[in-house]
Amino acid sequence: MENIKLMRDNQAQFALILGIFGAWAFDGSGPIRNPYENFRSISAMWPNVEHFVLRSDLVTDGTINDLSSLDGERYSIGMRNSGAEQTGFYIFDALGIDYSDELSIAYMGYGPSANALQDGNIVGMNIPAGPPVTAITRAYALLGNSMTILDFTDENLEVINQEFPLWQSYEIEAGTYPLQEEPINTAASPNILVARDDVSEEIVYNMTKLLWENLATLQEIHSATKTMAIEVALNGIPVPLHAGALRYYQEQGVKIPEHLLVP
Repeated sequence: MENIKLMRDNQAQFALILGIFGAWAFDGSGPIRNPYENFRSISAMWPNVEHFVLRSDLVTDGTINDLSSLDGERYSIGMRNSGAEQTGFYIFDALGIDYSDELSIAYMGYGPSANALQDGNIVGMNIPAGPPVTAITRAYALLGNSMTILDFTDENLEVINQEFPLWQSYEIEAGTYPLQEEPINTAASPNILVARDDVSEEIVYNMTKLLWENLATLQEIHSATKTMAIEVALNGIPVPLHAGALRYYQEQGVKIPEHLLVP
């Protein structure tokens, strides 16, 4: 939310934000009560991949629905006021997981959550990030099959996308983590690059062009960008495109969804 505030106050002209925060800001919903409509999307970047972890002895069907079967066990949702907390609770609410009754919520960062899981102080943790995530890698190395990253079913995805169509199915390939022998079918939503709407069309056009025409270099620098491709650059974006980005995508023949066009 801090990046939204910086743009609103004109202390930043560009920002990288979670897709759900962009949707909340533009809509004036969730934790962002005052609509902020003076920003535009440039591109989806790397995905924010959901890792809802649960101790394996508490797993029934291996999906996020298993969290509804808990009875007051301690579960780490992320640090207070973090993106992990906000998106985690949003998903719980959408799926009807009564976390105030079924879970004892702990507020921890990624590293402390992994430590607490290993020590038996929590039964699971919410770690949304691009795989491989260091905290998950460390936990898997020590716990192996004693922990499970929960799957999302097609029905789960349909439900969490009812308000904002942000999440898509994402497969964490087998071997991404130590001792992970099977693929994990989870959900992911995009981190999105945005700009204030008063940034000039030419600047945003050149930035968009620079991004996509130098993607190979970016992918050599940061492994999270390896899933990026111009063919999916607009997937999961909730905010209309900046005029400069729109011009570039139209030149490249990218199909523009109607909701990304400024009325």
